[in-house]
Amino acid sequence: MKILTLNTHSLVEKNYEEKLLQFLEVIEKEEPDVFALQEVNQTATAEVYPSVMLKGFHPCKDYKGIVRLDNHAARLSELLREKGLFYHWSWISAKMGYDIYDEGMAIFSKQEIIETDQFFISNLQDYYNWKTRKALGIKTAYKGGSWFYCVHMGWWKDEEEPFRNQWDRIEEVMADKNEYVWIMGDFNSPAEVSNEGYDYIKSFGWKDSYLYAKQKDSGITVSKVIDGWKKGEVNDTGMRIDMIWSKDEENIASSQVICNGIYYPIVSDHYGVMITIENSHS
Repeated sequence: MKILTLNTHSLVEKNYEEKLLQFLEVIEKEEPDVFALQEVNQTATAEVYPSVMLKGFHPCKDYKGIVRLDNHAARLSELLREKGLFYHWSWISAKMGYDIYDEGMAIFSKQEIIETDQFFISNLQDYYNWKTRKALGIKTAYKGGSWFYCVHMGWWKDEEEPFRNQWDRIEEVMADKNEYVWIMGDFNSPAEVSNEGYDYIKSFGWKDSYLYAKQKDSGITVSKVIDGWKKGEVNDTGMRIDMIWSKDEENIASSQVICNGIYYPIVSDHYGVMITIENSHS
């Protein structure tokens, strides 16, 4: 089984159309079983995507947002179908990004989506405040029933929306889950920094798939100053802030950084992470 996560930056990226096709090629070649995307945008004023064309789309529980024509996830789904690859998928928007985009996240699954979930992890629930954050989850039949959650966290030292409070909200929801759970995405908390977000997640018993992988690379997913970070906050060696976590022991064969210019072209201001799990059965 393969699981992948990437903060796409999507419509904000320069040469977006080219990068969309490059990422399409990644999915076509790797065929991950589940992949989660953050910063999945659409222009808030774009025309509505015809519902009859939204193949494989599962509207998320209690989410009333509209999918529009330039929605990054919808376009990717359509292009994948043209390549003969069918994925079930869900998408939500959490906030207004860059004053013009509905910005959210999406999860794609080869297996049918049994159930969906979404909830605020930020105290803020103001659509027009960029610090508003949500989590998106899907449930599939993997291992008799598994949840896959996608997150885009705030920062540890943010006084208005600190990481700790957001993770506490996630923990409240996860406490009621009796199934296998994976949480993946952009955590905005470098694994290299002690006593902040990374260690806080570990303190609740979550396992970083990177640490358990038999084969791995540097794990670095951000190599320069990006939106939300300041000069001097990003180490010369980069940061590992995009991760895949689970509470259950898994036989992780490999953890590989992708879309980094070495293993597939760069398509975003983040690199992606893909893990391969050995001896996993649906």
